[in-house]
Amino acid sequence: MQRFCNWGICQLSLLCVMMSAATGFAADRPNVLFVLTEDQGAHLSLLDTPGLKTPNIDSLAKSGVYFSNAFVVYPVCSASKSAIYTGLHNHTNGILNNTHNFHVPANKVTAAQRGLKLAQINRVRDQYQTLTEILNQAGYYQGVTHKLHVLPNEKFPYDEFLHGSRKEIQDFISHAAEQQQPWFLMVNIPNSHRPYPNSDKNPIRVDPAMVKLPAYLPDSPEVRKDWAEYLAGVEQADALTGQAIEVLEQSGQRDNTIVIFMSDHGPTFQHGKMTLYDLGLRVPLIISGHGVSQTGTSEELVSELDLLPTLLQLCDVDHEFDYALHGKSVAPLLTGESKLPNSEHVFAEISNRGPLPNDGMQERSVFDGRWKLIYREKVDTAWRQVNADSREFKIWGNRTYAETIRLKDEFPRQYQILAEMDPQNLGAVVPKLELYDLQSDPDEMTNLANDAEHQDQQGRLMTVLRDWVQRTNDPAVSP
Repeated sequence: MQRFCNWGICQLSLLCVMMSAATGFAADRPNVLFVLTEDQGAHLSLLDTPGLKTPNIDSLAKSGVYFSNAFVVYPVCSASKSAIYTGLHNHTNGILNNTHNFHVPANKVTAAQRGLKLAQINRVRDQYQTLTEILNQAGYYQGVTHKLHVLPNEKFPYDEFLHGSRKEIQDFISHAAEQQQPWFLMVNIPNSHRPYPNSDKNPIRVDPAMVKLPAYLPDSPEVRKDWAEYLAGVEQADALTGQAIEVLEQSGQRDNTIVIFMSDHGPTFQHGKMTLYDLGLRVPLIISGHGVSQTGTSEELVSELDLLPTLLQLCDVDHEFDYALHGKSVAPLLTGESKLPNSEHVFAEISNRGPLPNDGMQERSVFDGRWKLIYREKVDTAWRQVNADSREFKIWGNRTYAETIRLKDEFPRQYQILAEMDPQNLGAVVPKLELYDLQSDPDEMTNLANDAEHQDQQGRLMTVLRDWVQRTNDPAVSP
C-alpha cells in the first residue's frame, strides 16, 4: 500500500478527507494551474534554442524549478496524458496509444461513442484511480480546456469542459470561488502541434536562417522552414501560457496556486513523436508557486509519472493506494533537497498497435542520464505506427518527411533514420538494440550496440531494463 501524507496525521481515512472538504478545510488547499503544451520538445529561449523567443515560459521557469532531465514515458498524446493522470506506466494503466477525444462530461458521451472498439479497449483500467478522481474526492473544483483525449470519461469527473479562452479561464476561477473550493485547471495548448503556422501564407517571426537543425535532419531550406514553423508554434504556445498566467495573477490567487508547465512529448520529426529517442521523450517541465521555495534548475532524472504523487503532497491530500505507483514525489527538490532516492533511471515504452497483447513491434528504453538503451521485440513485423502528422504535408504541413526522401543520397544517415521510423513504407530494417552515449552524441546518431568497447554499459542497462519489466509486470516483452 502506498500513501502520500503531508498533514502529520497519517491515519486519516478517505472518509475523513471528504468530511474535511465538506466543512471547508479543502478551501484552504492550494489551487493548481497545469499548462500542458502539445508536441513541444525541450526548446525554449531559456535553453538557448537558436531563433526562438519564449519570454513567458522563461519567466515562469525563473520563478520556480526547471527540470532539465524531464521525460515522458510514452511519446504520444493520450498515452502520455494517462501516465500523468495515473502515475503508472501505460502497460499497467491501460492506454497504449491514442484513443478517442470526447471532450464532454461522462453523461454526455453517447451510446454510439461508448460502443466504439477503441473506446472499449484503449482506456484507463477500472482498478486504477486518476488524479481527477482523487482531487474530486478531496473537494477540488476542476476544469480542462481544449481536449480530454483519455478514456473513460467517468474517470475524469471535471466540472467544466472549456475551450481555453481568457474569459473562460476567468469565469472558471470565479466559479470555484463561488463554490468555496480550491481548483485544478488543466490548460491544454495545441499550438505547438502540427499543422504549424504556415510561413508561405503568413509571415512568422522565426528566421529559418537563424535556426540550428539537429543532426538527424537534413539541412536544406525546406527543412529549415519546417523547423522554423515548429518554433513559431512554440512561440504561440508561449503567448497562450502567458495569457493563462496573467489571468491567474489578475485573480489575486497566484500565491496560493501551484503552477506546472509541461509538454506531452516531443515534436513530429524523425527521432521525435512516437519514437524513444531524446527528441520524443525529453520535455520542458517547470514547477512554480505555492510550496516551491527553490528557484533554478534541477538535473535530477524525473518523469511525468512523478507529477501525481508530487501534487498530492503539495496539495496536502492524504490518499491511500492499494497498488504501488510507478512515480515518486519530487516535492523535496522544490524545497531544498538536491537528490532523490531511486531516481537513477527513467523508462519509456511504445507498443505500436494499441492494447496489449498485440502484433506490433514492442519498444522499451532505459536512460541513466548519459547512456540510453533501446530494446525491441517483433522487429521482423516491420510494423511501427507512424502518425499522419509525422508524414503528410497536405493536411499537417510536414515538409521534412518528403524532403528527407528527396535528399536521401546527399544525407544517407538522415534518410536511414527516417526509413527506420517508417519501415513498412520505406523498407528499412529496424535494429533490435540501440545504445547511445548522449554525453558525446546528444542527437543519437551513432548506435554503439555492436561496439565491443561498450558491452559493459549495454549489459548493465539490459539488467536494469529486465528488472523494470519484471517489477512493473510488463506483459509484452521478455528482454
